[in-house]
Amino acid sequence: MNNFQKSAFLALFTALALIGCKNGQEEAEKENETEIFIAEVKQEQIPDKRVALFNVEGIARDGEYVLRGESNQPEAVASLKSKLESAGINYSDSIQMLPSKDLGDKTVALVRTSVANIRSNPAHSAELATQATLGTPLKVLKQDGDWYLVQTPDAYLAWVDHGGITRLTQKELAAWKAAEKVIFLEPFGQAYEAPSAQSGTVSDVVAGNIFELTGRKNGFFEIKYPDGRTAYIPQAQAQLYEEWIKSVDQSEEDLVQTSKKLMGLPYLWGGTSPKGVDCSGFTKTIFFMNGMVIPRDASQQVHTGTVVDSLRNFENLKPGDLLFFGTPATDSTKEKVVHVGMWIGDNKFIHSSGNVHISSVDKNAEDYDDFNYQRYLRTKRLVGVDDPNLTLLKRSDLFMAAKTEKDTAAVPRM
Repeated sequence: MNNFQKSAFLALFTALALIGCKNGQEEAEKENETEIFIAEVKQEQIPDKRVALFNVEGIARDGEYVLRGESNQPEAVASLKSKLESAGINYSDSIQMLPSKDLGDKTVALVRTSVANIRSNPAHSAELATQATLGTPLKVLKQDGDWYLVQTPDAYLAWVDHGGITRLTQKELAAWKAAEKVIFLEPFGQAYEAPSAQSGTVSDVVAGNIFELTGRKNGFFEIKYPDGRTAYIPQAQAQLYEEWIKSVDQSEEDLVQTSKKLMGLPYLWGGTSPKGVDCSGFTKTIFFMNGMVIPRDASQQVHTGTVVDSLRNFENLKPGDLLFFGTPATDSTKEKVVHVGMWIGDNKFIHSSGNVHISSVDKNAEDYDDFNYQRYLRTKRLVGVDDPNLTLLKRSDLFMAAKTEKDTAAVPRM
């Protein structure tokens, strides 16, 4: 090959390479086009990935886009398809909708241990995301080995190991809801093999544990666990669920009393039970034991209720109001809520930080908390507020069969 032929070949090769790069760039731009629509759907319908799953991507293949991934949000998937069709983009749908078909008809579960640890990933070494107490219904979305991706009543998504739950069909869950139940009310206790505190122990129990009632004997409730075990708990430490739910009304006195029963409890990241609480897990536990389900995290709880104060004017606060702390928004950064506590009156609030304790906003008080005073953001009132993110158990069929449409209107079902 002479020099002229070599130069011509090199020019042709370069031109082909440039054409290939251009085609590759155009193909990449097409891929980016689908990602724009996916991002739009996430912004519009999935503002909080802690409570909604939409892991979807578009892959260019043979002149179209393959949508793949998984989601438990059918409306979001439908919105994405509509956007792509309106834009004239060809696609095929390979998105796995959850619950997974591999689960069969057992797509719900009940927590069967006093407290189930629910983690951010399917491993015991993973971060503790939240907890759920015995008798809590969960949605089951998929399985990974011995772990299940579940959704709690406050919509939180995380993983629980198989030992913490009993999977059920919807029919079996409905039968459990229809059965008479009791709720354990003391922070800690024991379930016994026989109706005697001197008998052997079946398990520990904590406040909020809910059992099916099978009988009464010698001052004890005979109970049944979701996995079929039977035991006895003292009647003095528990109450019939329906009686309890009628008696709780989120009164100032009851909220404060419940909070003080957990004084000194150690701080536990991800904890939402008497075995340990983080700041929002503490406020969540207080409200649950008074008949209300509130969101999991402080950054979610702050978006509920009505604003009472944002100027450190604590005169208008009532016991039970939630105080939020963090860093305010600036021109370049968003507000960051990192801590929450509950007002108990007399210029004091109770919160979990290191342990559950009481602090004051009074600069002259011995228990004045300057650190949190300086990062105070606002106070919200949840009691007596009509808010779709707050569930009153007396109007919910979460733990019992629905009686009338009016009683359960607008309440999400498990």
